[in-house]
Amino acid sequence: MQTRAPITQDVLTIPRKEDPSDKINLVGLSREDLRAVLIENGTPEKQAKMRAGQIWQWIYQWGVRDFTQMTNLGKAYRDELDAKFEARIPEVVSKQVSEDGTRKYLVRINGGHEVEVVYIPEEGRGTLCISSQVGCTLTCSFCHTGTQKLVRNLTAGEIVGQVMMARDDLDEWPEKGARKPDVRLLSNIVLMGMGEPLYNFENVRDAMKIVMDGDGIALGRRRITLSTSGVVPEIHRTAKEIGCLLAVSFHATTDETRDMLVPINKRWNIEALLDALRDYPKVSNSERITFEYVMLKDVNDSDEDAYRLIKLLDGIPSKVNLIPFNEWPGAPYKRSSNNRIHAFAKILLAAGYASPIRTPRGEDIMAACGQLKSATERERKSRKQIEAEAGK
Repeated sequence: MQTRAPITQDVLTIPRKEDPSDKINLVGLSREDLRAVLIENGTPEKQAKMRAGQIWQWIYQWGVRDFTQMTNLGKAYRDELDAKFEARIPEVVSKQVSEDGTRKYLVRINGGHEVEVVYIPEEGRGTLCISSQVGCTLTCSFCHTGTQKLVRNLTAGEIVGQVMMARDDLDEWPEKGARKPDVRLLSNIVLMGMGEPLYNFENVRDAMKIVMDGDGIALGRRRITLSTSGVVPEIHRTAKEIGCLLAVSFHATTDETRDMLVPINKRWNIEALLDALRDYPKVSNSERITFEYVMLKDVNDSDEDAYRLIKLLDGIPSKVNLIPFNEWPGAPYKRSSNNRIHAFAKILLAAGYASPIRTPRGEDIMAACGQLKSATERERKSRKQIEAEAGK
């Protein structure tokens, strides 16, 4: 019998200011829940499905969150909506722009907590890296985000709200009657920000269903990549209930090394993880799984590691993203040399595995892979100091 992945108990709850609004936030509700909440608040049941569809399009297709501007609704009904509801998304606290065009946003969510979101522009596409938790439970030893304790899961509204926030900043909401652009500025989403998405499965799933909805943001499932460190019980659910592309933070070819780098391996080891991955492309109809492999000097970058990786991936449609380690203050590892990374890639390529070497982006603003950590938490030195600041 398949068990649910537990949320670990390593959770640090920090009291924050309460949300001052008493209005019901519609962002993040499913179509069914949106219809239900409209009925509960006075919309006639016979009209509710149509009204929900109209509001859905305004919010997610056109980016309009002011009910008074939803012009295909009657003025009296718009006033009713405005009195009872809101369409609130995370608030941008700060934005940094890297020399390479990468944008890093610090955004504030309900309760005053903060997460980071990164937009990476490339030729012909733009990728938004979004967060699923405040902090992270996994404590991967090479990852700066993992040094911040988990505070809480994000809601579906807070997850999809990051996408909406970025579209606001990019000024990319379409206008009615205007020709659709050939290339979208925000064309891809990766769930590779703060947190482990599969420890917040339901909220991630519900947010991605909104993102994929054809009457809304309308990004296809192959434009979405979910990255997991290996929460085995939820991998099959991801294939069936989301169907997006999957990336796995792999990073090692032996359990001994992976136990050190990715401690979740002690619960679900390499063999258990690979067994769960073998059916994923068939169930989700995705092309292949991406294995993320951060290159750490003298830790996991030998020729022997490359050959072991080839054997482990046998039978799994896959590619390997080689990630030069993005160093951060106090990091216990060093980046592998360029020569070593290219030698590793050459071995994989000779065995038939695509092995692109990721170009670090946004390093000058601490926006690169593994560097995210909300600014207020980055400054904190200890649990004792956190408690003092919280007034305990």
